[in-house]
Amino acid sequence: MRQSAYLINIARGAIVDEAALLTALREGWIAGAGLDTVATEPLPPESPLWSLPNAFITPHCSALSPRLRERIAQLFIDNLKRYQTGQPLRNVVDKQAGY
Repeated sequence: MRQSAYLINIARGAIVDEAALLTALREGWIAGAGLDTVATEPLPPESPLWSLPNAFITPHCSALSPRLRERIAQLFIDNLKRYQTGQPLRNVVDKQAGY
C-alpha cells in the first residue's frame, strides 16, 4: 500500500493482521485505517488501536442503513424466485472457501 493509503475493513476482523497493521500505522507505512470490525469485539479498552491518531474505530455498524430491511427483503424475494425457477441464488455461503 502507498503511504497515502487508508486500510478500510468493514468485512471481518480476522482478515487483517492487526500486529502488522499496528506497525504500519505507527511507522507511517500507511496514512491510516478505518476499522468497523476487529479480531476481538468489542475492541478491548487496552488495545493500542484506540490511542493511534490515524486509526478510526466504529462500532461494527457499517451494514446499517435506513434501507437495510428493505434490501434484505428484496434479496430474499429475489432468491425465492430464483430457487423456484432453478436459477443460481445470490450471496450463497461457500463453506469450503470459508465465507
